[in-house]
Amino acid sequence: MIYSVVTLDDSIIVRYKGYGKKFEIFADPDLAFALRTREIEDVDLDKLLAVEEIFENAQEGKRASREDLLEVFKTDDIYDVAKKIIEKGELGLTAKQRKDMQDRKKMQIISLIAKDAINPQTNTPHPPARIERAIEEAKVNIDPFKNTEELLKEVIKAIRPIIPIKFEKLKIAVKIPPEYAGRSYGAIANFANIKREEWGADGSWMALVEVSASLQSEFYGLVNKLTRGEGEVKLIKDLSGKK
Repeated sequence: MIYSVVTLDDSIIVRYKGYGKKFEIFADPDLAFALRTREIEDVDLDKLLAVEEIFENAQEGKRASREDLLEVFKTDDIYDVAKKIIEKGELGLTAKQRKDMQDRKKMQIISLIAKDAINPQTNTPHPPARIERAIEEAKVNIDPFKNTEELLKEVIKAIRPIIPIKFEKLKIAVKIPPEYAGRSYGAIANFANIKREEWGADGSWMALVEVSASLQSEFYGLVNKLTRGEGEVKLIKDLSGKK
């Protein structure tokens, strides 16, 4: 993913206090958020910071001393210090920035549930709009600073009394004729989790893949499209081992 360089107007001040001292940076709100929640591990310094400096008081432009950086962070490397400030400090988001981040995180959660969960009463996926209504009805607090996995568990627990949810994985055997194998491999690998694979002597490709139950029909359609109806698929079992 490519990020644009943040300007001072679009940045936020991230503050950290330790050992009786205060440190501040001007940071890109989206990147600071992504680093804080560990959605990304690294990012270029010039994209993370609006000003490549560590401040004692950012608004006054008062820089932190090298001695203070070494005492508190054990390094004076700007990038290392900035990451530590983001990981442990206070992100000064505006109300709009926080709302935007909450909305993006909520849509990410909705997308994950719609993709991986089904309604066990009908064995069909829940539409995103239904999931969103359930989140609103359950009055789930979308904390933008929680990582996605943790927040997903909270949301599922909250909306289960409102809509029936079941997460189910299917194992499907697929065989692609040799004339379609090369171009089909990448598309199938991007769609499903390949558990086992082998190539036939004739150049055909055979694999055991795992897909969300909600995407079963879509996967069959993908194989059919890639092979002009000549591919073979067979449901092996679901997560519970049911044949």
